[in-house]
Amino acid sequence: MKRTIITVVGKDCVGIIAAVCSYLAEHNINILDINQSILQGYFHMMMIADANHADKEFSLLAQELELLGGRLGVQIKIQHEEIFDVMHRI
Repeated sequence: MKRTIITVVGKDCVGIIAAVCSYLAEHNINILDINQSILQGYFHMMMIADANHADKEFSLLAQELELLGGRLGVQIKIQHEEIFDVMHRI
């Protein structure tokens, strides 16, 4: 399974979760776990997803999610789980 980590950070607004989840569903990416919080108007969401059956190349998914984030006023990043783990190793 190709697991990915998706993070979304920015000012809270209506529809962030719906837009991100709709995009993932449209491209056959299954959400395995999700956590989100809002702290003094700032939105943060982290997802673990299975991109094994995604209908697009990973780099294109990353570009499109970045554009989606721009339209929503948030930053969306998608990374392979292995890269995320190495970057956040203490």
